[in-house]
Amino acid sequence: MQTPKEIPEIRIITISGRIASGSTTLAKLLAQKLNWRHIEGGEIFWEAIRKKMNLQGKDTDLRPDSEDVLFDRQLKKILNDDSGIVLETKLAGFNAQRIPNVFKILAICNDENGQDQTQIRIDRFVNREGVSVETAKEEILEREENDLEKWRKLYADNDPHWTYYDEKYYDLIINSFNHNKEGVLGLVLEKLGIS
Repeated sequence: MQTPKEIPEIRIITISGRIASGSTTLAKLLAQKLNWRHIEGGEIFWEAIRKKMNLQGKDTDLRPDSEDVLFDRQLKKILNDDSGIVLETKLAGFNAQRIPNVFKILAICNDENGQDQTQIRIDRFVNREGVSVETAKEEILEREENDLEKWRKLYADNDPHWTYYDEKYYDLIINSFNHNKEGVLGLVLEKLGIS
């Protein structure tokens, strides 16, 4: 294995984003380029929940709040103690607030007016997962709303305006709407000072 790249004053990079915004693709490509470990926290979380609760899908309503809180504690331990990791979860950037040497990236898919391009994200999900448009809509729209409702209760005193994808939580915002995956990676590497 090649030597991991060192980035001055950065030991962990978080990548967060809404479903099918490009966060997973970016995380995998960036980890590969840096020779860092990629942790896809959402999949680890759901796999553990499915086994523990004998669930089939990713139904936010069926998982107890305590599972989210426990998972977030585990994420914060990684964020505080580890290095050489690209950590990808929806809440990674939010959870990394005030933790030193963590660079927080938000992947978005917004048009030139700043509007989320849900239909593009649905199309990406259809292509990636091989599911119907209806299934993709249900997965994206319902799960995002359920997650936000749960997390607003847990982290924001039920503030109806709070979102984990508020740009104030991040060091870099990357828009996948008008860039392909190589272009997105290039923008991140440029910001990190890596050629």
